[in-house]
Amino acid sequence: MLPAHPWRIVRTVGLLALLLLALAPAAPAAAQGVPTAPAFLSLDEALELARRHNPGYLAALNDRDVADWGVKAAYGQLLPWASASGGLGWQGSGSQRIGNLTLEDLGVGAQPNYYSSNYSLGLNYSISGAVLYGLSAAKANREQTSAGIDQSRVDLETRVTLAYLDVLRQKEAVELTGQQLERARFNLRLVQGQAEVGTATGLAVNQAEVQVGRAEVTLIQAENAVATATYRLLQTIGLRPSPAVALTTAFEVEAPDWTAPELLDIALTNNPVLRTRRFGRDAAREGVGSARSAYFPSLNLSLGWSGFTRQASNSDLLVAQAQAGAASSFASCQNTNELYSRLADPLPPLDCSGLVFSDDDRQRVIAGNDVFPFDFTRSPPSASLSVSVPIFQGFARQQQLEAAQARLDDSEYQLREQEIALQADVAIRLSQLQTAFRSVELEERNQSYADEQLRLAREQYRVGLVPFLDLVEAETVKVQADRDLLTAIYAYHDALTNLEAVVGQTLRER
Repeated sequence: MLPAHPWRIVRTVGLLALLLLALAPAAPAAAQGVPTAPAFLSLDEALELARRHNPGYLAALNDRDVADWGVKAAYGQLLPWASASGGLGWQGSGSQRIGNLTLEDLGVGAQPNYYSSNYSLGLNYSISGAVLYGLSAAKANREQTSAGIDQSRVDLETRVTLAYLDVLRQKEAVELTGQQLERARFNLRLVQGQAEVGTATGLAVNQAEVQVGRAEVTLIQAENAVATATYRLLQTIGLRPSPAVALTTAFEVEAPDWTAPELLDIALTNNPVLRTRRFGRDAAREGVGSARSAYFPSLNLSLGWSGFTRQASNSDLLVAQAQAGAASSFASCQNTNELYSRLADPLPPLDCSGLVFSDDDRQRVIAGNDVFPFDFTRSPPSASLSVSVPIFQGFARQQQLEAAQARLDDSEYQLREQEIALQADVAIRLSQLQTAFRSVELEERNQSYADEQLRLAREQYRVGLVPFLDLVEAETVKVQADRDLLTAIYAYHDALTNLEAVVGQTLRER
């Protein structure tokens, strides 16, 4: 049986379908901005991708544009400022009051609507010590910002390199664990063969099976560690997570032949933290000059042009006012002629015909009212030049100067502190690298001893000279020797990476 209102079901299904279509692309759209990792990835490619996609480093790069515009703005302070403005106005009709009288009382009548417009152009130039020092301060700030970006880049490259090494470390741990599993299975087959001929007990077989099980668990954990390290590497680079990434860069262990003075010279030039402190010191020095410039005079030059229009919506009032003015002038002229005619020696009469309000005068008034909005009446231009000499403004200027000098002194102390710390860091990191290299040599020798011990234990167990526990112990020594060698090798690479971070440049051949 169909429901009473089947259209409701159709409408509901349609709305749900539209909702699903609207939400379907939302999930992948958020991930479209994150690039996918390539199938093969070298260290150089990983560093380049990190510089292009790591959000933290990209955020640091934005500071460079701000610093560049700071320098441009400082240059702009040396140029004159220009301004232009304009406006439109309207005044409604009505009776305007003049004192205690209105226009009607004066016989003029109510005023019409008025439209007005105006413009103004200005040119201003100011120069002071703060403006001059501001340019140098902006340049020093830009250099400090660039050094800070370099510091962010070195930090990023260090983190990417360490993460890259960690993936390789975990992958080699998987290989070692796989070899351990194969040896445990070989030992199990060996014990099982011995048990079949009656030279091994069931306890030895159980012990061998336990060794196989432990090796399998260790292999699973090692494989998970590889995936985790790979995800962390891609996260540091700024790529989408993908465990199927083959790392192609191989790292060699080489004897460190650098000397501490040689590395220190490189670090004093390239260490990003030290460079940032140096440019910070320079910016603080310019700040002292800027604070001292508050005692200097300043110069200001201004030029201005302006104009206006004012137009009545109806010219009748203006015509009436002009006509009334003409009539008044004509009457005054007639009165003057009357006075001249009554003198004892009459003067020649004035010509009053030119004061009669004519049609030409009417058209002139109407045409003169047609000015809105661009037929401007120019106002007189203006110009001014002023020189300001600060004499006494309280003690605020001296307080600012002392604060700037204190910041300069602090930056000097911080720079000296960083130089001392850099000397110690170079010596410590080089010592750690040399120790790591020596440890690799010793662990390689230990591994060869463990290989020989395991080989002898197998041969002796096969002929029944030693119990199975001795074989297990030799296997344990072999596993530990392999892991210690792996740890020593990557401790060397980590130490070299940390030394590169302190020095500020790459030391290894890639």
